[in-house]
Amino acid sequence: MTEYLARPLADAFMQVGVYVAVLVVLFGWLRWRHGDRVTDVLVRRPRLGPLVGALLGVSPGCGGAIILMPLYARGRVSYGTVIAALAATMGDSSWVVLAWNPGFALGIHALLFAVGLVTGYAVDALRIDPARPPALVTASPAALPAGERRPAMATAFWGLTTPAFLVSVPIVFQMLDPDRVTAALRGIDPYLVLGVAGTLLAVVIFAAGRGRFADDSVETAHPRSVWEVLRHGAHEASFVTVWVAVAYVAWEVFTRTTGLDGSELPLVGAAGVLAGALVGLVPGCAVQIVFTGLYISGAVPLPTLAANAVSQDGDALIPLAALRRRSAALATLITTIPALLVGMALLLVGF
Repeated sequence: MTEYLARPLADAFMQVGVYVAVLVVLFGWLRWRHGDRVTDVLVRRPRLGPLVGALLGVSPGCGGAIILMPLYARGRVSYGTVIAALAATMGDSSWVVLAWNPGFALGIHALLFAVGLVTGYAVDALRIDPARPPALVTASPAALPAGERRPAMATAFWGLTTPAFLVSVPIVFQMLDPDRVTAALRGIDPYLVLGVAGTLLAVVIFAAGRGRFADDSVETAHPRSVWEVLRHGAHEASFVTVWVAVAYVAWEVFTRTTGLDGSELPLVGAAGVLAGALVGLVPGCAVQIVFTGLYISGAVPLPTLAANAVSQDGDALIPLAALRRRSAALATLITTIPALLVGMALLLVGF
């Protein structure tokens, strides 16, 4: 039961949720201190959009790319900016390659940045955008999500997220042996306990907010205090954590009931490139982490990994799908095109 359900629930919060929370609060703090000047740069200078998108997307993990999804839904950034981030991101697979070989990780991320940059500008040049985002709607106090009227939830969220972040960083970056930590605490696994508790709390906040982003009104988009930043961050991070948990648990159930783990795929040559790109269509990071692990174990060649890295959209696709289904569906197809081109190019040059 622990590996079947508790582990993916813990991973959703400890590998994604806590980092999303930190990034969301960082951007919220900048918005509080500087108003909309940070995001207005993208509005006044839309040509910088794909560049910023690629920079956010190529950052390790999914947090940078996820930040752009509500901005796109509110019409603050272009579709090309979103595509640049999705093409550049390697999701949580970044942590796998960083821990294994930092030099290789730097190279693959430089490639992803270049691909995301070119693809994002191409999408904007071709004026591709399946949905015209609606204008911001001012919400009255009565229309605010139920969670906005429950500050205790945000307090509980940050009270749990702070120690969870302190536990997650050394374990995710393999600076500590989790088994030794568990043994020192007489069998209590802090990663598992805090992770499951964090995801369950996220579910409560998600339900109280009726499944909405906290940053979907004029009031929450313009925080007037640090407390509003923290409250908004708790709601948005909870939204992401819930959808990531759904993806993680679904993949765990699928692999355990079917016995398929991706190792049965043809992973060499042109067929391998195609397989890597197709696996990248699967939303979330769980299957992509497995795929990257196959590369590290020697089962997957570099062209196949590169195709997967470009094609995968990480956990950012999950909130995008919840906000703009057509945009999410088209985005995952668009990023498959450069994925195939990059993979085939690497094959041709002999990798």
